[in-house]
Amino acid sequence: ITKPEGGSNLLLLSGCFIIFYEDKNFQGRHYECSSDCAEMHNHFSRCNSIKVDSGCWVAYEKPNYTGYQYMLNKGEYPDYQRWAGFNDCIRSCRMVPPYHGNYRMKIYERSDFGGQNMEVMEDCPDLHERFHSRDISSANVIEGYWILHEHPHYRGRQYFLRPGEYRRHSEWGSSSPNIGSLRRVTEIP
Repeated sequence: ITKPEGGSNLLLLSGCFIIFYEDKNFQGRHYECSSDCAEMHNHFSRCNSIKVDSGCWVAYEKPNYTGYQYMLNKGEYPDYQRWAGFNDCIRSCRMVPPYHGNYRMKIYERSDFGGQNMEVMEDCPDLHERFHSRDISSANVIEGYWILHEHPHYRGRQYFLRPGEYRRHSEWGSSSPNIGSLRRVTEIP
């Protein structure tokens, strides 16, 4: 749904939504989105600023929810560095459903749930201190939504995990099993 300049904002009635802008500081052509979108290239050519009016979202660098991933909470991001973007390319997005339950995930050192493992229920800013391994090659997200970070203290590339089994790190979009920290997605729309 694109919104013409000066048009009314009917999406406020439908729940969560996000607005993507081609230029910095919320300028230029824009696109409003209120649900998952696997391909956004037809709506804008680049993305240099974002407003999250409600909900939690994951924006992806490439179509079909691939490439760099960025967790976006309610707020304003006047340029792509504000969401830790590597470039001005956003091609798909996913809404994180509202969740009010428990959080539980089991992580494994090797693919197919092998090797050393640990169950986590809380955020972990430095996984290496607790897990004593730099590799997380598989995971079983039992409850809740999680973000894995490439480096300790929630830095580096991000990987969004929904409930389900991930038999190898490539299934959550990583080219490497190196994970430094993890946290729960706890924003409530």
